[in-house]
Amino acid sequence: MTQTVFSKVRMGMVGGGEGAFIGEVHRQAAQLDGQIELVCGAFSSDAERSRRCGAALGLSADRSYADFHSMMQAEAALPAADRMQFVAVVTPNHLHAPVAEAALQHGFHVLMDKPATLTLAEALALRERVASSGLLFGLTHTYTGYPLVKEARERIAQGALGKIRKVLVEYTQGWLATEPDADNKQAAWRLDPQRAGASCCMGDIGVHAANLVEYVTRLKILEVCADLTSFVSGRVLDDDGSMLLRLSDDARGVLTASQVCVGEENGLRIKVFGEQGGLEWAQQEPNTLWLKWPDRPTEMLRTGGAYLGAAAQTNTRTPMGHPEGYIEAFANIYRGFAGAVVAHGTGVAAMTAMQAADVPDIDVAVRGMAFIEQAVAASASEQKWLTLETK
Repeated sequence: MTQTVFSKVRMGMVGGGEGAFIGEVHRQAAQLDGQIELVCGAFSSDAERSRRCGAALGLSADRSYADFHSMMQAEAALPAADRMQFVAVVTPNHLHAPVAEAALQHGFHVLMDKPATLTLAEALALRERVASSGLLFGLTHTYTGYPLVKEARERIAQGALGKIRKVLVEYTQGWLATEPDADNKQAAWRLDPQRAGASCCMGDIGVHAANLVEYVTRLKILEVCADLTSFVSGRVLDDDGSMLLRLSDDARGVLTASQVCVGEENGLRIKVFGEQGGLEWAQQEPNTLWLKWPDRPTEMLRTGGAYLGAAAQTNTRTPMGHPEGYIEAFANIYRGFAGAVVAHGTGVAAMTAMQAADVPDIDVAVRGMAFIEQAVAASASEQKWLTLETK
């Protein structure tokens, strides 16, 4: 009997070296389903650290590059069967656009941490570059990968809650409540406008909350009213913010994001209320989705339940009662993107492949940058409402 030989999708990585928390998360997620192989990387701006990281990950010295420019050139020169097919970009924000541009120029698909770029202007230019290249671009908005987030999206689309009226979303952390140690790399770049962009809190976690609103409800944020604050003395960028949202279809929303809520860990929570019912999901209890009704008891849905829809079932790996979490949600995005890469290789158009994969795309990336910039602008303006423009 002939056995089918499965070929893994080949991934490169820029960033994610020594001391970088999120790089290891990306690698674990990419490897979870056995469909992706890390074949190369430029893991640090320091050539020796990049080489050490590559060696620790089992890569040969000639595939552990000193910088992303030499990586793109060298990989493009390899035979098609050997070179990477897509690059995961896990650097600080200021390098996102240059790395993506270099990858697209050399014919590689891009999967990138959010936010996609340092500025909205860069995001708009990147969208044009992605469109002209015909290549895939994905964004790792992790929380869209949770099974019960997909279930919430499906239930709302089916009209279970009726017309949506109100959305409440909060994302609270406490890790920046005081000035961090000088050697805290994760805090240092997020608080530096040259590397993080116009915002710390809204750019780092507020954009996740905004994306969750749009993903779950399928509504668009049209206008924002914002109050951003820096509570810790000496900070240039915000560490806290509150926003009012005007959504499409006449819905309204409230968004709160803060990194100075002492004792909070990763408190992302969303509540959606329609004319007929409501729902609630929290990231720290991700295997439970609450449905709320005016005329019957509140329902508790659990990950793995046979009563869940197709999207939740497809993105669940373990039997009911066995918790799934952050790595698995990340892995759902990687698996979807890998599937899009394979489909694209058979001639499927980039847009079609990305829609089938249910992975955040370049349009989501642009909306995220528009949200960040308008949050900052609205907070600084005397005008009550600012429009979220993505053109």
